[in-house]
Amino acid sequence: MTKATILAKVHELFMKYGLKSVSMDDISRALGISKKTLYQAVENKRDLIKEVFQKHIDEEESAINEIVANSKDAVDEIIGIARYVTGLLREISPTTLYDMQKYYGDIWGMMETLHQGHIYETIKTNLDRGIVEGLYRKNLNADIIAKLYVGKTMLIVDEDVFPLKDYNKEKLYLEYVYYHLHGIALPKGLKLFEKYTK
Repeated sequence: MTKATILAKVHELFMKYGLKSVSMDDISRALGISKKTLYQAVENKRDLIKEVFQKHIDEEESAINEIVANSKDAVDEIIGIARYVTGLLREISPTTLYDMQKYYGDIWGMMETLHQGHIYETIKTNLDRGIVEGLYRKNLNADIIAKLYVGKTMLIVDEDVFPLKDYNKEKLYLEYVYYHLHGIALPKGLKLFEKYTK
């Protein structure tokens, strides 16, 4: 069994059941391998979690880069990213986010740094593109808006601000993207937004 197969299956388990409740025994059973074989592939559960989420971020970056490359314009691009992120949010159990923040804070911090860096660059480039295409306001500060975007994205997964028992993750994110676009787009950009989201 390849390392990629192991990581894909473990990712599935973590997303569905959280990190804390999934033991190495559960993982070896789900993979149909012995614990000894599992420990030949990974050193311990902490390393496994780190590898799973590193792979998750790499795949996310690759998918977002593809969306950017295939989008018709800046508005189409931001909607494509929003649809992709909404799909990801559907897969993640609230328990997974909670466990990651509470029990694996160091890994969460590392992943957030990587994730934020990529999202910042993607949004900043999108803003520059939208200005050039005449879809976004010329006077906006791409650096500030991109940093605000990243900060607000972190707010969406903050349990203290938006407890997941009270708020739907997908609706939160879509409301946020709607809010973002209405703050930066010119009438031409908003028309495209309405056309693409019908």
